[in-house]
Amino acid sequence: MSKQHDFTATLKWTGNQGSGTSNYRAYTRDWTLQSHGKPAIACSNDPLLGGNAALYNPEDMLIAALSSCHMLWFLHLASDAGIIVQSYEDTPVGTGESLPDGTGRFIRVELHPKIGLAPNSDRALADEVHARIHNHCFIARSVNFPVSVTATYFDVTSPD
Repeated sequence: MSKQHDFTATLKWTGNQGSGTSNYRAYTRDWTLQSHGKPAIACSNDPLLGGNAALYNPEDMLIAALSSCHMLWFLHLASDAGIIVQSYEDTPVGTGESLPDGTGRFIRVELHPKIGLAPNSDRALADEVHARIHNHCFIARSVNFPVSVTATYFDVTSPD
């Protein structure tokens, strides 16, 4: 039997510069994201759509969510498989497309984790673990575009 989970957040638009949305340039696309008991994150729109490039945008957060979900499942499944992970860093790339009518969407996300393993770790088994993650990751199972993984490994003799 399945169980349902609720995830909550509070989003608050902070871009009213005094005249609200009286015209397209009268407001900023800035907002804050907060979940109960956690620090607020300042956010904005994609800079291509008038947002503040110094702040996280929804697209940044989507690729970060995919990458972090993948990482957490990799750590879990690697531990179960006896693979000792010493470090993990990813540089995900999300590719979006903008259509002539102004709409857009992601068409793919590529994860590029660089993973430090204990010497003599089974890298083929680590690749098998990556291949199973999409069946577990809540975020990856929820998107309608492909998420690919190209992992690289290196030996780490002691934890950082």
